[in-house]
Amino acid sequence: MLNLKVSSQTSQTLDMMEPLREVRDGYIISLNLGSPPQVIQVYMDTGSDLTWVPCGNFSFNCIDCQEYTNYSPIMNKYLPLHSSSCVRDSCASQFCIDVHSSDNTYDPCYIAGCSLTTLIKGICSRPCPSFVYTYGEGVVSGTLTRDTLRVHGGADGDVTREVTNFGFGCVGSTYREPIGITGFGKGSLSLPSQLGFIQKGFSHCFLAFKFANNPNISSPLVVGDLAISSKEHLQFTPMLENPMYPNYYYIGLEGITLGTGSGSLIQVPTKLRDFDPSGNGGMLIDSGTTYTHLPQPFYSQLLSKLESTINYPRATEVEARTGFDLCFRVPCINNITDGLAIMDVDDHLFPSITFHFMNNVSLVLPQGNSFYAMGPPRNSTVVKCLLFHSMDDEDYGPAGVFGSFQQQNVEVVYDMENQRIGFQTMDCVSSSAFQQLHKP
Repeated sequence: MLNLKVSSQTSQTLDMMEPLREVRDGYIISLNLGSPPQVIQVYMDTGSDLTWVPCGNFSFNCIDCQEYTNYSPIMNKYLPLHSSSCVRDSCASQFCIDVHSSDNTYDPCYIAGCSLTTLIKGICSRPCPSFVYTYGEGVVSGTLTRDTLRVHGGADGDVTREVTNFGFGCVGSTYREPIGITGFGKGSLSLPSQLGFIQKGFSHCFLAFKFANNPNISSPLVVGDLAISSKEHLQFTPMLENPMYPNYYYIGLEGITLGTGSGSLIQVPTKLRDFDPSGNGGMLIDSGTTYTHLPQPFYSQLLSKLESTINYPRATEVEARTGFDLCFRVPCINNITDGLAIMDVDDHLFPSITFHFMNNVSLVLPQGNSFYAMGPPRNSTVVKCLLFHSMDDEDYGPAGVFGSFQQQNVEVVYDMENQRIGFQTMDCVSSSAFQQLHKP
């Protein structure tokens, strides 16, 4: 459940501390919705605004979701009929207008079939029309719903805050989206906005991949004053303002260095820090995208530089099978045969990768955030692949995406008050233990 702590500065300020459970391709929050409460597990996503949950009193239909069958233990549904506080949102609400803002120029109440008289007077109370919300590869369709969201915390777990009329999508049909999402974007529908924290900020520290599906430890997520207080020692890069897409978090990438010291600096295209008149460009920082994506031809240039500095044989058959573009067979250290142990001890065999963001911010990716083992060692070698991707459509949308895998073991602070994002490499396991997010 969401943990809420009272700030020592003022009894009116509440700070939320939330344990994030890691799965293979993202980080899961447990939402406590309804009366009586229903616990629904959803992804935490900084790249969208809408919070939605799999919903249906009888069925939930997920199309083309066969590859997600391993997630069946966390694919729980919200049942509207089981909650006495559940209501369908009105077509005249601001949330309804916002969720339909990208559909067309029509008034949602007009779409809902309200009469001209009620439209002119602004008194139509018909339900908000069904919406469709798209992601990179997925689509969801549902109805805008309101219910009570309960957040708990305090030293003894006795602090309870009820967020009444919390707005979210009650989704009954999806394409390639089997698990719900909690949006952490800047829009009015996002969780920080509805809790009143969007003018403050939040921070997270993602655990490494090797802790995926480990029920005994969680990644810390902090929302509110505690997330941004005493953080001046971090390196901060400005949030770039994109007038066409104001609800997303953009930062500017200026270069990438391979190796330590002066290294080999690769200049990146200016579109990774600039926007065109249509709002295309910039680098999106997104917890809902697993791997960092870079534009062509810069991405291919990076691959060539890396390949020239690594003297291990390519594993082209693994590249063809996995879809990753740069895989190598590297020797096991001390003949280690444990597939998990090998992930930590041989990362020095690859050159370090440093991202240079605007405002002289240099983030050296932690060991293990670039190359990752594709399986256990065989014949004293293990195959490791670069977990970066090329942007599919570099002329539309963001020029690049800074994904969650590259944010592992990095404290990332979204300082909304000062419109900046901070970075600090950190052992997120220790941070989780300090914030008592280990499961007893």
